[in-house]
Parts: sequence; structure tokens; C-alpha cells
Amino acid sequence: MAEKQKHSLVKSGLKLSFVTLLSRILGLVREMTKAAFLGTGSYADAFGIAFQLPNLFRRLFAENSVSVAFIPTFRSYIEDIKNDDDKKRTQSFVSATLTLVTFLTTIVVLLGIIFTPQLIKLFYGKADAGTVPEAVLLTRIMFPYLAVVSIAALFQGILNGVDVFTPSGFAPVLFNAVVIAATYILAPHMANPARAMAVGVIAGGCVQTLFQLPFVLHTEWRISFTSLKKAFTNQGTIKVVTLVLPTIVGMAAYQVNDIVSSMLAKRAGIGIYSSLQYSLRLQELILGIFAVSIGSVILPDMSGFARKKQWEDFTALLTRAMQVITLISIPVTFYSLINGREIISLVYKSHNFTEESVNMTLSVFRFHMAGLVFIALNRILSPAYYAQSNTTLPTIAGLVNFAVNIILAAILVHPMSGSGIALALSIASLTNTVFLFVAMPRLHSVNTKKIAAAFAVYALKITAYSAIASVPTYFARPYIIRMFAGHNRLISDGLPVLLTTIIFGITGAVILAVTHDPIAQTVAGKLAKRLKK
Repeated sequence: MAEKQKHSLVKSGLKLSFVTLLSRILGLVREMTKAAFLGTGSYADAFGIAFQLPNLFRRLFAENSVSVAFIPTFRSYIEDIKNDDDKKRTQSFVSATLTLVTFLTTIVVLLGIIFTPQLIKLFYGKADAGTVPEAVLLTRIMFPYLAVVSIAALFQGILNGVDVFTPSGFAPVLFNAVVIAATYILAPHMANPARAMAVGVIAGGCVQTLFQLPFVLHTEWRISFTSLKKAFTNQGTIKVVTLVLPTIVGMAAYQVNDIVSSMLAKRAGIGIYSSLQYSLRLQELILGIFAVSIGSVILPDMSGFARKKQWEDFTALLTRAMQVITLISIPVTFYSLINGREIISLVYKSHNFTEESVNMTLSVFRFHMAGLVFIALNRILSPAYYAQSNTTLPTIAGLVNFAVNIILAAILVHPMSGSGIALALSIASLTNTVFLFVAMPRLHSVNTKKIAAAFAVYALKITAYSAIASVPTYFARPYIIRMFAGHNRLISDGLPVLLTTIIFGITGAVILAVTHDPIAQTVAGKLAKRLKK
């Protein structure tokens, strides 16, 4: 029975990984659609700011509340069900939570719509004041997305609470698909494409919520409301609020970080904000493919080692995960710095995303990619703390990250424009990594010196290998670009990206094979076993 349950969980995990990757790919396609219709102009900035405001509250309350508070509380209710009264008590908790979420998000949406002009003016300077009315309209169109997606997050919490993961994982795929379709269908019939995308956001949010509803109803938990008095006095909702409040500080710092960076970018000039968003989307796709997956996979194992006090295994797993991340992220960084122009042109260059847009995005992309390895490492180091139930130090690291990022962004934005904001983020990520390393001795029985020494040696080695592998790629690139110039972007940019990737990959693989790199051999061995199955 246990083996069958384990197989089921693995199967569910694989399905979730697939739909998550599909969601990230469609998220990139959504950005490609935005690039084609809006480019890096004032409408792109207006849409980005307008969409960021409801998203800020969504991340702060909906996602945070569900993962940190609702799911654990809901699971405790389910595990305590022994009779009909317990089931009724659990149903009352679900209804009370739905009522509370709906009421509070509706209030925030109404206040947001009323005070939209004041919120938008925080982002706009005198240089682009003419677009403020459009940004206000777009924000008012999309603010109700907060209420809709908050209910979707609660539905996800109910499903995840009973170990159903795929529907909620697939819901963002539908959201992205609806936004993309709405933009293409509605753009010719509206004043500008930004409004079409805004309508797509609302429509996508509704589809995201309604898609999960049948699966929630299948769990036999009713979707119903109760009185506000019962919602605010229910013991379960009180516990949820109690659990959420301490995490708001760390989450708020992260969101304020985004807001202040966005304000600096928007005031730096037209297109700076949107170019940063396009660059970050590419970086997030790369991170999503490996860093997030590895971080999610190692957390349960590290938690198990911590519970059993198997500290040598804990240290070995953490070291190996950091080395795998290093093996991937450093070569990707080198390659992206060489071929960033072709990557950005291949993904985004179309219609309103001009050569000027490519140059603007490339200037920030290079500085974003310089911090890739540190952002990836942070996704590995934080689970090491969570595995030992230490959330304080990662929260402090996040606050330090926030302070460094804001101070440096404010200093660097004037001499370096958007590149300064991107550089500030990379330096802040480096600071976060250093902080987590320095604080590691506070973890129980973890051999910090051994981890740091193993990582430093391996990182230097992979950096040297990547530099050597970059040489043939760097010199072959101009000839390959000239060979395919003058065709559509799939050929003129796509083939150079493909061929330089092959050159870089083969060179790197040969270097790793000749030097008998143990990490590469382990990864290759595991891939070979999977292919044989």
C-alpha cells in the first residue's frame, strides 16, 4: 500500500512538473505576444504597471495565505475527521475562509479602483505624464483580477489539501492561453492592444477559477458562503490569520522591493520598465527549468535527514545540489552573455519590438544574467534552512537583499539607467547568497567549511571550463550570423542560436569528459538510466 501511494505521488509530481513547465513556456509566449503588440513603448510600460498592482496584492495575500496557512490548517481539520460533526466543522471552516477571502479582496479591489489615479502617479514622472490616463484605465480594468485569482488560489488550496495537484497546476496554462488569444482577437477592435491584453487578464483569471471548480466539487466540499460574523469568528480562519500575519513582513519587503524598483525604472525613461520585465521573463524561464525544480526536490530529502539527524547525508546532499546548480548556471551565464542579442531577437523581435527594443532589453539582460548563479544558489540554500524549521534567517536574508537592492538601484539608475537596476538586483542576490553562507554555522551540525570549500573549488573550475568553451563559440558567432543574415528571425536568429549552442555544448561536454568531472558523470549516468526505462 505504501509503495502504491509512493508511486502515485511520483506520478502526480511528474504531471505537475510537466504542467508547470508548460505554464512557464506559455508565460514566455504571453510576453512574446506583449512584445509583438506593445514593444517597449509607453503602452507596454502602462500595461506592466497596471498588471503589477493587483499582482502585488495577489502575491502578498492569496498565494502566501494558501501555502503558509490555509493548507496546513485544512489538512489538520481533515485528519481530525472522525464523525459527521467533524465533517460539518471542516465545511464551516471552508465556507468561512471563502467568505473572508471574497469579502476582503472585494474591499481591496474597490479601494484600488477608487484610488488608482493616486497609485499610478507614484510611478510616473513628468516625462511620460500623457500616458497616465491610459495606465489608470488599464489598472481599473485589471484590479478585479485580484478577487478572482484569490478565489482560484483558495480552490488550489482545497485541492492540494486533499493531494490533488494537476488541475491547479494546469490552471495557469489556461490563464496564459486566454490572455494570448484575447490579445490577438480583440486588439484590432479596441483603441490599443494594451486594453485587449487587460481584458484577456480578467477573462483568463475567470477561466483559471472556473476550471478548478468541478475538481473542487468532486472532493465533496461545498462552495458556499456564510455570514461575516461567522467568517471572522471561525476558529479555523482565526488560526489562518494568526499564521499569515508573521509572514507578511518578509513578503511585504519583497513586494515593496518590486514596487520601488518599478518606480525607479518607470521614472528613468519610456521603455526601461518593460525592457526589464522582458529580460526577467527570460531569466525566470531558465531558473524555472532547473533551479526551482532542484530546490523543490531536495527539500523533502533534507527534511528527512534533519529529522533523523543524519547530518553527513544532509551536508552531502546540499553540497551536491549546489554543485549541480553551478554546473548548469555558470555555463548558461557565459553562453547568454555571448549570444544575448540573438536570444532576445529570436524570442521577442517582431512588429513593435524593434531593434531599439532589442538593444534596450540586451543592456539589462546582460546584468541580470550576471546574477543568475546567485539567484539559483539562493533557491538551494533557503531549503537547507527550511528543512531545519528555520524561517528567521532566510527572512532576514530577504530583508538584507531588499535593502541592498533598493539602495544600489537608487544610486545606479541615474548613471546606468535600466542596466543599473539590473546590476543592483544581481549584487543584491550575491549579498543574499553570502549572508546565507555566513549564517550557515547556526544550522545544526552542518559542516559549513566543507560545503563552502567544495563549492568554491567547483565554481572556479566550472568558470574556467566555461571560459574555455566560450572561445570557439565567440569566434564562430560572427561567421554564423553573416551566413544566415537577411532571412526571417527563425532563420537569421534561430539557426545561429542553435548552432552556437551545439558548438558551446559539445566543447563543454568534451572538457567535462576529458577532466572526468564527477558531477557531470553522475548527472549523465542518471539521464542514461532514465532513457533506458
